[in-house]
Formats: sequence, structure tokens, C-alpha cells
Amino acid sequence: MSDGARAALAAALGVLPEYHDVAGRLHRLGDATRDRLLAALDAPTDEEGAREALDALQAEQAGRALAPSCVAVSPGPGTPLTVQARAAADAEVEYALWWRGEGEGDERLVAEGRGRADGAGVLHVVPPELVPPLGYHDLRLALRDPSGTRESAQRLIVVPPRCAAPEQVLGGERVSGLIANLYAVRSARNWGVGDLTDLRALARLARDVGAAFVGVNPLHALRNADGDVSPYSPVSRVFRNVLYLDVEAVPELAESDEARALLASPGLQERLAELRGATHVDYAGVMALKRPVLEALHRAFASRPAGDARAAAYVAWAAAQGEPLERFATFQALDEHFRPLGCGWWPEWPEEVRDPRGPGIAAFRAANAEAVDFHRWCQFELDRQLGAAAAEARALGLPVGLYEDLAIGASPAGSDVWAEPDLFLRDVSVGAPPDPLGPEGQNWGLPAVDPRRLRARGYDFWAALVRNALRHAGALRIDHVLGLFRQFWIPAGMSGAEGAYVRFPSHDLLGVLALESVRANALVVGEDLGTVPADVPPALARWGVLSSKVLVFEREGDGAFRVPRAYPRMALATANTHDLAPLAGWWGGRDPELRREVGLLLTDEAAAGAADDRGRERAAL
Repeated sequence: MSDGARAALAAALGVLPEYHDVAGRLHRLGDATRDRLLAALDAPTDEEGAREALDALQAEQAGRALAPSCVAVSPGPGTPLTVQARAAADAEVEYALWWRGEGEGDERLVAEGRGRADGAGVLHVVPPELVPPLGYHDLRLALRDPSGTRESAQRLIVVPPRCAAPEQVLGGERVSGLIANLYAVRSARNWGVGDLTDLRALARLARDVGAAFVGVNPLHALRNADGDVSPYSPVSRVFRNVLYLDVEAVPELAESDEARALLASPGLQERLAELRGATHVDYAGVMALKRPVLEALHRAFASRPAGDARAAAYVAWAAAQGEPLERFATFQALDEHFRPLGCGWWPEWPEEVRDPRGPGIAAFRAANAEAVDFHRWCQFELDRQLGAAAAEARALGLPVGLYEDLAIGASPAGSDVWAEPDLFLRDVSVGAPPDPLGPEGQNWGLPAVDPRRLRARGYDFWAALVRNALRHAGALRIDHVLGLFRQFWIPAGMSGAEGAYVRFPSHDLLGVLALESVRANALVVGEDLGTVPADVPPALARWGVLSSKVLVFEREGDGAFRVPRAYPRMALATANTHDLAPLAGWWGGRDPELRREVGLLLTDEAAAGAADDRGRERAAL
């Protein structure tokens, strides 16, 4: 039986029929992979069902006068917006268009009249007085043509043509900065893991050495236990890791006898000395020490009178964060409630709380109000301490300030996936295709986001991710920026060699990124390493996204390291990345030794050869 309908449906849903690997070999989409991806996208996997789904998809598109979302580059000062609507081809059309701008209350009628659709069924509506500002707006269009009367709504996102430019942020200067994994920073006063007060100290160090910024690993929320500590597989990319709170910088410490007594206790001081002297970061140990003190501080905060300025600031901040914060705090309380009962992740919770809109959520929040509020308050204090670090960096004269990092995905066991059940797909993980370092491909274990649902929701989740990441940042690194163009999806139970690429709406995602970048006056750096399709670098350049260049990879044909003037101007060059050896370890040849110890180099001869290669590299550098 022909499978043409399934192939056509997969293509319509963005599944690419083929790709070339790093060696240039062509890989075609397998039937089994295609059907598994169709199933994950809630699409039929039989020919008759696929034909019906295609017809329904085409009818849905034809039946909407406006697409559910549109990302439009600003036409420029004084130029009215052109709205593209769908109508019957070559038909006379009557229309009425309503507009509600970002932050406005009631919508208003901005255009009505008659027009003619072109041969492709596109009607151009140009309200002469509608010169849209940058931002998130809403349109509603009523349209009548020979096929009938239709009404559609659209989230219209008007974006700048480029992200904030280095010339604007840096005044045309080349600058340097420091980048540190904050969790690995040690100081005489921290608790065995770097915190946000250490970040302020790093800003002072940066000032002293003439640097323009301090970069850090993703500060995303983690579970900080059971090995669940990777900043690139977080509980949430929207909210932050309580591990980084400086307990002794919380304002309530001055008001809490209980917290001060805990801090002064011999047991805590003894354990604190052990954590400070440890050779590795003990995530669970640090949190076990910080948690009771933070809970005491939260109790002190909760006793503040309603008119207190800090209490009022908390209420306003929480209201601005809205339902996403409420869901995150609820998830954290649920996770802490059910994990001791043997429920390792949220699909194992009772059915009534597996969905954030489930029937048991309201009752759980009411019965555990203090626990939920504790997690809300921790995020409030994290935001305050991070904001203080950013403010100090700017006050010290660092033109960029903080350079933050946005991971490509979130843990399937985390808050983001639980809180957004309509966005994340089950049974599909994001990864990378086979290459010499991974012959079976890489499965990162990160659940895929459905690009259709992202678009249907007006990119609200993506906008929130970027906006929160830029809230206190002067620059932002987008991990695996190629994922804004296409992502490699691997169905559950299949190897990376059996995965396939799925197309993403890069214009729209980069447009939202540019909007938030300009609003924050912050630079954007795309991590564009590895096999990069030919169309990606020009697109990133058009949108003003800086490229990533890594010293140890930047070589000439004869193996010599490239000189600084050979690097592109629109780039951030680093000595290494979080996936590579630290520069000191690279220089000392420690990473070949470790590779031999863990079995990645199989013989002493191979290890000796790697050490010799490193000696030549060191001499070349």
C-alpha cells in the first residue's frame, strides 16, 4: 500500500524527509520513525486517516481569515501596518478589522470596507492610521466573501529587524569578560557552592581586570538531589535555582531569632566547614543546610504586616509573574510531598494532581499553602539578589553586566513539562544525529516542544523564557541555537540513528528574541557549533545574533591557531565551552589523562598519543 498520505502529512507537520550528516551522507526518513513521530504529534498513522487529517488541516487553514499568530517586522516609523488575510481567490471581500495594542483595554475598530483578494486568496488590509509599536498585540477580523462569513483572532507580534547591536551596547568597542560556572565558585564565606553574593564579587574582579561582563552557567531551577543537577536539564527554564541564594543576605535574617540561632548552632557550623572544604559540590548537602534556615526566614517574612514595603513588593512581583509562578511553586510543593512516598516524578503522582488544572490542585494548594508560598518567596528573593548583582555590575562600569545562559530544553520530570501539558510531547526526545563521537547519535532526554502549539499560543512560552532570562542580563547565550531552525527528534525506544529533523518557525522565534533583546538592550549570542546548515549563519547575521567561536577549535588549514583579527566581528570568542576541559586542564593535559582513566582512551599508547598531540597544540597556541 502506498504511504503517500502519511509522508505528505508528516511534511505538512514539519518532519523533514531527509538530512545530511556531518560526513555529508544522506539519511532518508524511515517509515517507522515517521509513524512514531506522527503518533507523538497526535496524527493518524494509517493512510486513510492521514488523508483525512491532511484535508482537515487544509480546511482549517482555509477557514481562518487570519493565522492564529503573526510575527511581523516593524514597517518603520510612520508606516502603517499591512494585515494579510485569507479569502477566496480573486473574490470581492467585505471586512472589518479590530485592534487591541499591548497594555490596552478595549479593542477598537481600525478598518472596514471592501477589497479584492489576489489569485492566491490573499487580501491585504492597510489601516492608514495604524502605525504599530513594537510589542504583542491582538487583531480580530470579520470577513465575508462568496464562501461565507468568518471571524478570526490573531496574536500579532511586531518586532525589530535585529537584536540589540554591539555598536549600540558597547559603543563600537571590542570587549572581554569572565565566564564562570557559578556552582563551582568557592569563597571564604559561601556554603560550598557559589552564590549570588559571589557573583557580585566576580563583577568586582571583572572591573579590576578591565572586563565588560561576567558570564555564568544557566541559573535554572534544579532538584539539587539524586544526581539531578545538570543546568542543561533543569526542572524549569523559567524560574531559578534556590541553591544560589545567599542565605545570610536575605533581609529577614535581621528579624528572625530562629534563623540566627540556626546559623550559630555548632552542628550547622561544623557541617558548613565540611562543605567548604569538600573537593566536589555536594548539592544535596548544601540544600540540607540552607533549607531550614530559609524556611525560618520565610516564616519571618510571612509575619510582616500587609502595609510593609517588602511585603507589598512581593505581592506586586508575584502578580506580575502570574499563573506560571503559581504552577511552579505548586509543582515544587507537590514534588517534595510525593517524592518521599516513592513517586520519583510527576507521572507517578495521583491522577488528580498530574495536570496543573486537575481536580486536586486547588485542594492541595489550600492544604499546603505555606509550602507553596515558600517556593514563591524563594523565587522573589532570588530575583532580588540577582537584580542586586546586575545593578552592582552596571554601577562598577561593566557595559554588559551579566551574561546569562538559556538551556535548549527542560527535564521531562520537571515543572515546565508538568505546567505546560499542551506544549510538550510525550514519547519524543531531542538530541543529535550520529557523528564520529557518537555513532548511534545523542539522546539528550529533553522532551520536544510541538512547534504548531507554540505558534497557536502566540509564542507566549518562548517569549516568557527569553524575557525572564534577560530580566537582569546585558547579554544572553542561546544554547544550541540551531534548535530555533530545526530539532532532531528521537522517538522513545529508538536510537539516535533512527531520529529525524523537524522544522521550527525560525523567523518567528528569532523575531520574538529580537523584540525582547531590544527591550532589554541586551546582546544575544547563539551557540552555533557543530554541523550548521548553510542557511543558518546568514539568518543569524540578519537578526543580529552573535556567533560562538571557540579558541581550541579555531584553526587554520595547517593547524595553527587563528589570530584574533581573523575572527568575525559579530562573534563571542571563548577559550572553551562547558562541554570541554577548563583552559587550565587543557593546558596541563589533564583531560587526556581523565579520558584514559574512564575508558574513553582504550590503551596507554592512545593516551600517550593524545598527550603528544596536546604538547603540539600547546606549542602552537
